[in-house]
Amino acid sequence: MSTRLPPPSGEQAGAAPGPPPVSAPGRQAQWVQNPERSNMLMLRIMTWISLRLGRRAARVVLSGIAAYFLVFAPAARRASRQYLARALGRAPGIGDSFRQFFSFASTIHDRVYLLNGRLDLFSIRVHGQEVIEAALNRGKGVFMVGAHFGSFEVLRAISHQRPGLRVCMLMYEGNARKINAALKAINPLAEHDVIALGHPESMLRLRDALDDGAIIGILADRSLHDDETVCVPFLGEPARWPAGPWRIAALLRKPVVMALGVYGGGNRYDVHFESLADFSNTDRRARSEAEHAALATYVQRLQAHCEREPDNWFNFFDFWSGSAQPSAPPAKPETP
Repeated sequence: MSTRLPPPSGEQAGAAPGPPPVSAPGRQAQWVQNPERSNMLMLRIMTWISLRLGRRAARVVLSGIAAYFLVFAPAARRASRQYLARALGRAPGIGDSFRQFFSFASTIHDRVYLLNGRLDLFSIRVHGQEVIEAALNRGKGVFMVGAHFGSFEVLRAISHQRPGLRVCMLMYEGNARKINAALKAINPLAEHDVIALGHPESMLRLRDALDDGAIIGILADRSLHDDETVCVPFLGEPARWPAGPWRIAALLRKPVVMALGVYGGGNRYDVHFESLADFSNTDRRARSEAEHAALATYVQRLQAHCEREPDNWFNFFDFWSGSAQPSAPPAKPETP
């Protein structure tokens, strides 16, 4: 299937309403507490090697990177085993964690090529293209909700093939600075359209971008210390999910599309677009119920993808615990 989005030219019911939101405890989320492992010099060196020697030669070092973190990042290794036990339904072996770390390193590495416009190096299949077509053709902007699962960069790369389409990322201020620094290290000339939360003008910028028909990308599986959260079971255990993305989409009355760029090994990616909700005509009194339904559907579908492609989950901390010590992710920059 073509990787191109069509030139400009459904709404789907959500799942049953989820449980009511609960306030997150007054602490930083574990992923925020994790020590920063970014190394801009190493990232620039890796970028140079990748672009000069080619993707195949540069991939030789990825096994070493995955093995390094498997040995020297015990907290991330524990988090990996915890997640994999739930996703696989069995006790994971060391090879299972290695494959997860290797997939993460591979998607980070592939950013170098995706940000430099080298889609020709990849085999990308698009599923549910009609979903994103229908949402975009309404001309009212779309929330594209993803997760720290697979590659969001491949989604942005194929979206940029639609002439005139603006794709923005909505993220927290601190993470936005890190992501911009990392992306600039990969390609200083690339345009990185990021709307940082926490500023008085943030919502105005967001509304204006949507009114212009933009895609607003947001990863909806992590929260900060002061975020309101909703407790929804994930892989058999209760987990906290941020309520903010759904509240913003409902407040601005926009359709929501789930988008995942699943890494399939080698140069293969499968891009999935799935309709989650459409808040365009949601009555104010029904807004809260509609938000919960959209979140419940999101979690249900994310779980299904994790069970099919467990190596694509890149939250290397105790996702289910609100009080355990944080686990360090195996590599940076943080997946945007």
